[in-house]
Amino acid sequence: MKDNIKWSKLTNWFIVKPKLTAFIVFLIFSILFTYIAFQKYHIEKENKRIEMINTLKVLHQNIEQSLKNCYTTTLTLALTINDDGIPEDFDLIGKQLLQSNPSIEAVQLDPKGIIRYIYPMKGNEAALGLNILESENLKKEAYKSIISQKMYFAGPLNLKQGGQGIVGRLPVYLNNEFWGFSAVIIKLDKLLKTARVNSIDRSKYYFQISKKNPITQKEVYFLPQKVKMTSHNYVLSTIPDGEWKLYLIDKESNNLESFLSISITFGIVLAFTFSMLTFLFLRKPAELQFLVEKQAAKLINSEIKFKTIFDQAAIGIANVDPATGKFLEINNKFCALLGYTQKEMKEKTFQSITFPDDLETDLKNVKKMENGIINQYSMEKRYITKEGKIIWVNLNVTPLLNQNNNQISAISIVEDITFRKENEELIKKSENHFKSLFDDSPLPLREEDFSKVKLFLEELDLMNKDPKIVKEYLTKNQEITNKIHSLIELINVNKACLKLYRVDTKEELLRVKSSLFNTTSFNDFIDQIIAITQNKKIVKLETVVKDSQGKYRYIHLLWNVIIGYENSLERIIVFNEDVTKRKTAEITILNSQKRIESLINTIDGIVWECDAITFEFTFISKKVEHILGYSANEWLSSTTFWMDHIHPDDKDAVLQFCTDQTRQGLDHNFEYRMIAKNGTLVWLRDIVNIIIKNGKPVSLRGIMIDITKTKEIETELNKSFDLVSEQNKRLLNFSYIVSHNLRSHTSNISSLTGLIETADNEEERDEMIHLLKTASNSLNETLANLNEVVNIQTNIGLVTEDLNLKEYIDNTITVLDGKIREKDAQIISSVGEDVIINYNPAYLESILFNIISNAIRYSHKDRKPVISIKYSNENNKKIIEISDNGIGIDLEKNGNKVFGMYKTFSNNPDSKGIGLFITKNQIDAMGGSITIASTPGEGTTFKIRVS
Repeated sequence: MKDNIKWSKLTNWFIVKPKLTAFIVFLIFSILFTYIAFQKYHIEKENKRIEMINTLKVLHQNIEQSLKNCYTTTLTLALTINDDGIPEDFDLIGKQLLQSNPSIEAVQLDPKGIIRYIYPMKGNEAALGLNILESENLKKEAYKSIISQKMYFAGPLNLKQGGQGIVGRLPVYLNNEFWGFSAVIIKLDKLLKTARVNSIDRSKYYFQISKKNPITQKEVYFLPQKVKMTSHNYVLSTIPDGEWKLYLIDKESNNLESFLSISITFGIVLAFTFSMLTFLFLRKPAELQFLVEKQAAKLINSEIKFKTIFDQAAIGIANVDPATGKFLEINNKFCALLGYTQKEMKEKTFQSITFPDDLETDLKNVKKMENGIINQYSMEKRYITKEGKIIWVNLNVTPLLNQNNNQISAISIVEDITFRKENEELIKKSENHFKSLFDDSPLPLREEDFSKVKLFLEELDLMNKDPKIVKEYLTKNQEITNKIHSLIELINVNKACLKLYRVDTKEELLRVKSSLFNTTSFNDFIDQIIAITQNKKIVKLETVVKDSQGKYRYIHLLWNVIIGYENSLERIIVFNEDVTKRKTAEITILNSQKRIESLINTIDGIVWECDAITFEFTFISKKVEHILGYSANEWLSSTTFWMDHIHPDDKDAVLQFCTDQTRQGLDHNFEYRMIAKNGTLVWLRDIVNIIIKNGKPVSLRGIMIDITKTKEIETELNKSFDLVSEQNKRLLNFSYIVSHNLRSHTSNISSLTGLIETADNEEERDEMIHLLKTASNSLNETLANLNEVVNIQTNIGLVTEDLNLKEYIDNTITVLDGKIREKDAQIISSVGEDVIINYNPAYLESILFNIISNAIRYSHKDRKPVISIKYSNENNKKIIEISDNGIGIDLEKNGNKVFGMYKTFSNNPDSKGIGLFITKNQIDAMGGSITIASTPGEGTTFKIRVS
């Protein structure tokens, strides 16, 4: 009773103070609406943040999965490198890797950091030969992978071959030394496409990727973006393997602040309204009915607003009758998800649109909620759309209760998670793909746990100790080494590995594991343990294993720590390639090669092999260094080495001949000259055998024999033959001259002697004796001329020197000055003062004297003699040209006699026919030549080729 009285007084107090009451109402509702607005704001903000985190997480997982696949690719690619550091079947394996991983644009191997192998080559030629470790833009990120000894993804960067992409490089070590990189190239747009970046809702979000520039250390963004990032409008994740940052940026972040401001403003207005209503209600009870009606109208408006919000919500909302499954109310988003209209949806039940496999679980949850066992439930389920497509949703169901807490319906809120589910399925497929690659790999693989081994080594204080100390300790303490081997845990093993050890199951391998640890591989196992103590992540070696049947096999072992387990060594992939056949074949081939090489090197010639089409040499014996001076490596380093070193005068003919013979499939041999390393010319006889497969020449094999000495002897013989022929020719000519001219003189003398004997008187005898003296003098002159000719032809060691041609011409003109004056001749010389020729002084003086004196002697009687002397170079030959305007010579009649001995072509009493003969012999003796052009009555021109 007292409580009722107190409540009544309090009520009256509020009634009598309407302003204060209205103010209190205003404060209470303002605080309440502001609190509700802030709560709604934080809920919406958190929901959006969770949505962004989930979206970015999916993108992050997709990108990381692509990069993990790249790691498998580079690791497989590295296995193609043999012990000599040369990849085997690179193009074939590269092609298979690209087919198995469509996100990769190209694969490459970079020995010593230099790009040497690329697949595919087409489109990537520009990158070939690039030294990554010396490039200012590439070397910093390349050294990061070397320092970390694990795969590092450089970029995005502008590729040498064009476009923007990412280069994943895995450092490869051969015999514990850095060999180079195994790398993959991923175009940025293809990576983003694989990660399904384009599938995010671009009306709500931007995706961005960035990293610090390794040179400037400034953050660089790689995708276009229109919204500026602030401290609260993005979520971030990082990918350590490339030091990338992934951003998902909210384009509508300002909308929530606007919504909060509007909600607070609306709440204050509404609180003010309630306070005013309270004030008016308390002030005017008579107006209570009016206010009630007005408030009812507002409630109706609020219901309309609620209906609007309900229909336009970004997620699907429905009011469902749990008993029948009918949709009492359903918003537009829910309808849009399933492709039905509101009318069609209200004719459906939730059971009819639920995927059959999910219906049982859904109905059980509905039953539990009806029985009060649960207050609400959430589940992921599938719906069947109008088009028959299956979509995934996240379903949240809450009961709608009446005043008696009895359920009258259920509110269902659905969120479309199809995209996330598809990504999860892709990830699952990717994992299955990796498992399939592991299980079905032709290489024996096993996954092992070395964590206990490392802990035991730490207990023994062997970590980071000198390798010699570790090896000595493990060798002396064999029981310790055996214990270490027993601590290795086998996690997984593939079919090829089981086949290698000749067991059927992993369990069987575990049972015989200790017995397979043989003394032959004991030292090799110690090397593995030493590698662990030195914190190496990759170990390569060749060892011997024993299978379950006690047979030993040679294997190439690659021991590689999986990324993320470098410290614990919990997961290690061990590759065991069976190389027994290869080892046996190598020994056989090596022995065979040694025998063949020994045989080839004993042959006195260069044994070779080349391609039948391109003439690119694939083999050259060491004899090439002895004959031509080039090493075999120098020869094989260029694809066109042989063609480039053939003598230019022989090259076209040799290549044409060899091509024609090869095309016809004919074995052949030919001779040609090559330029040796020291610049000398070497004559070779090349004997070629054609190798034909499927009716086509595929390669050439042959032997090059040095015939330089033979050729030199042949040349000398040819010269000797030419000299003998010329001498014989001259001898015949000389013998003819001697026999003819001397016979004439001796016959004349013999006749005169007979006349002297038969002379009748002394006077007649004196006359005959005078004639005999004349004939004797003529014979002496003939013998002198013949003697001079003999001297010219037999003077082999002629002395030559550099002579000034103009000086000798001037001297000749001085000697002939009397005859020049007598004939009033004009001599015109255009020879410069700097013209020097290498010649015998006496011969040059005689040649100029004979030709110029003849030009004066045989001048035309009707005109003054004009003699022209010129000097020129024709085809690198020095030419002296002497022309006159004299009587000329009829060359058609006497052309073959011009330079004959005692041949005259005029009635001049001074003509003896010996001058031009001697001149030609002198020019021939100096290795030159003389030609004549003449027209009777006009003049004559002599051209003398000096050299």
